[in-house]
Amino acid sequence: MRPSLTIACRTTIVTLAALVSGCSNTSPYLAGGTPQLVQSHARGISGSLAEFVYVANFGSGNVSAYAIGAGGTLMPVTGSPFAAGYEPDNVAIDPEGDFAYVTNNGSNDVSVYAINASSGVLTPVAGSPFATGTNPSVAVEPNGKFAYVTNQGSNNISAYTVKASSGALTPMTGSPFNTSVQPIGLAVDPKGKFAYVACYAVSHVYAYAINPSSGALTRVNGSPFRTALYPRFVTVDPTGRYAYVTTVSGAVSAYSIATNGALKKLMRSPNEANTGPFGLVVAPNGKFVYVANYVSNNVFGYVLDSDGSLKNVPGSPFAAGSFPQKVAVDSTSKFVYVTNYSSGNVAAYAIAGNGALTQLAGSPFAAGTAPVGIATCSVTAGKCIPPPL
Repeated sequence: MRPSLTIACRTTIVTLAALVSGCSNTSPYLAGGTPQLVQSHARGISGSLAEFVYVANFGSGNVSAYAIGAGGTLMPVTGSPFAAGYEPDNVAIDPEGDFAYVTNNGSNDVSVYAINASSGVLTPVAGSPFATGTNPSVAVEPNGKFAYVTNQGSNNISAYTVKASSGALTPMTGSPFNTSVQPIGLAVDPKGKFAYVACYAVSHVYAYAINPSSGALTRVNGSPFRTALYPRFVTVDPTGRYAYVTTVSGAVSAYSIATNGALKKLMRSPNEANTGPFGLVVAPNGKFVYVANYVSNNVFGYVLDSDGSLKNVPGSPFAAGSFPQKVAVDSTSKFVYVTNYSSGNVAAYAIAGNGALTQLAGSPFAAGTAPVGIATCSVTAGKCIPPPL
């Protein structure tokens, strides 16, 4: 239930203005491009670093895989796209770099793949897909031991232990864990101590402490925490000190994170994000935050100050394709990638020293039908490691 070209309350299509009523956000299929298969070896930005990008195509039921070539260009890997479930819309890569997790919004399950770090090829693991609640979205905690899935339709959080040898998911005791109405965004802090869930219908973020042994979730004192109207997605910076939330009201709410996981809104929050902010990401170097705006068809950039507050990047916002959804940054913090739902492609940008974006030659790059989720990883010691949160 993530794509946002049209807004639906269950099966009834309504106008964009209906967003403020708190209805959920499903979309019909839209036509997009089909990737052409090319050489799968990643030349990398320096000629030696291998990096890959994975995109969940909501409309075509598959995952596009790309190698990042010299200068940030995208080259589809051999065999791409790879089959997924019905309406895949979110991608997470396990912190150990072995597996990719793709939630299928329509079939209510998670497809799990082994990542070949030499070629970028995805191979389904035994037992995949694994059942979730209704309308899922996945995150894997930084130690790779546990996976969490928000179920927007069933108003809870599915929690799993991850089998290290295979990536297979086993529901943990107590799962699913209760939350509030329409949990959508989900993020785990870089130390794996806390999980944050944006609940769209109630304009709050719920915070949970993660039991380091069992993975069980316990509500943090003071949770939930108020956001601007109708939060969509949440992320945590690489230091684990700050959290950021996009909201339908056209703003990004910013918070400091206390030692117990509680959130405190920053003085200069919320920040304008343009119209229809959706996915967001903090660059791995911790210097910039980027937000995809699906109504105004652009990407807003912010400089992340030392106190966690946000300032507009010069020249922001930057043009994207039609109905941009999610955004990712490569491990070197040199390139930004944005999925364009209606255009059926991925826009790619170079990041300047001040955070400004310049679209790369050859961009946008063809994806499947209605691309939404996106994730990157870089190869280290035979593993494809994702950037820090």
